[in-house]
Amino acid sequence: MADSLLGFFTLMDNQDGTIVRDPPNFDLDLYIQNYKGRTRFDRLFLIGRSSVPLCVDALKAAIAEAKRGRDTHRYREVVECLRVAAPSESEASFDQAWLEAQDAANQVETNRLLTELKGYKNNLIKESIRMGNEDLGKHLESIGDLNSAAETYSKMRPDVSTPKQFLDVGKHLVRVSIQRREWGMVSAHLSKMGGAQHAEEEKAVQPYLKIAHGIALLGQEKYKEAALSFLSADCSISASTYSELASQSDVAIYGGLLALASMDRNELQANVLDNAHFRTFLEQAPHIRRAVAQFVSGRYSACIAILESYRPDYLLDIHLQKHTARIYAQIRSKCIIQYLIPFSCVSLDTMNKAFGGPDQGVEDELADMIQSGALEARINTIDKLVTTKAANPRAQMQDSALRAAENYERQALDRLRRMGLAAADLELKGGKKLGGLGNQGDFMIEETLG
Repeated sequence: MADSLLGFFTLMDNQDGTIVRDPPNFDLDLYIQNYKGRTRFDRLFLIGRSSVPLCVDALKAAIAEAKRGRDTHRYREVVECLRVAAPSESEASFDQAWLEAQDAANQVETNRLLTELKGYKNNLIKESIRMGNEDLGKHLESIGDLNSAAETYSKMRPDVSTPKQFLDVGKHLVRVSIQRREWGMVSAHLSKMGGAQHAEEEKAVQPYLKIAHGIALLGQEKYKEAALSFLSADCSISASTYSELASQSDVAIYGGLLALASMDRNELQANVLDNAHFRTFLEQAPHIRRAVAQFVSGRYSACIAILESYRPDYLLDIHLQKHTARIYAQIRSKCIIQYLIPFSCVSLDTMNKAFGGPDQGVEDELADMIQSGALEARINTIDKLVTTKAANPRAQMQDSALRAAENYERQALDRLRRMGLAAADLELKGGKKLGGLGNQGDFMIEETLG
């Protein structure tokens, strides 16, 4: 078993896969119960290909999930992985009878739905055509033909007649686009759904729109916009309405992590800790609240320690895995910068105690931050000191006084011009901009008729 697992993860590593050797903080069975739909298989399969401790259990659970559905391609793919990772497991052999029966049933169902849809089109009944396209789209999605499913769902639009039907079409297209990782299309479909909201539908669909939009923005690496989208989701709506996308714990983790990576302390306090709507989500992931609170309180090493203890979990998340390294790097960079602000000089030993790891110091990281311009400081390698560039209070005062004098002079000239215009019996009317009037607006000069 050990040799097989080693060979499997060597293969995954050669394919640039993410390998997580530390056990996560969640129970696999309890974790997967938070989701419904095709995302259940996707998450199990990702954990099986990434987590060394959970590999076999996750792949076996993914095989069981695949056999509860109709997608034979998924079943073949996960069984091939288990055959490499644990060939002695009974699930590592193909269930050929199930495969043949399911492929035949899929073809029969596809032909039946196509025939029914053709009949509906001949009868020109809009509601029947809409329902026929929806049934066919769901079937095509269930067997893994996502391209055809998206085309079929799109054909429903001309035949919708109620706001709910319009939103259902949007949800179908958003779901398929997320599975295909087409983040731009997700945003496009969501914008159409948002523009067509009605008062009675708005509250029920709000968390779905916000969470799906957040996932799309995360996929496009727009971290602050994604954080704001997650943070504005309505927690009062049942989690079952968006469980095909994420769980309540996921929303708290996505929103909190991305906020830590992209917001300053005041924004974190206002948008995360003091956000009444987001508090219910944070209750499902209390470690995120603790991490944000530690950052806001200036306990940066404690914040990083909390996040590091949950890094394996985030590396096994279907939406966070590719972004975890960058998000953590941004959070560490912010913590180091904030830590250095009150000091003009800090010893490297102190920095290593606060931010260094057991086998790695912080000196190289500081050098990279200084080179990139993220940190204005110098490293004294002889005395082992980090010296920040202190601001010159006298120069700051002189610059402030100069700007105030320039602003006063500009305002005085504007007033003198206006007084001159009034003395010359000229009237100011809205229109062409008069040069030199600064912030006074756009005007045109017209001689007053006596």
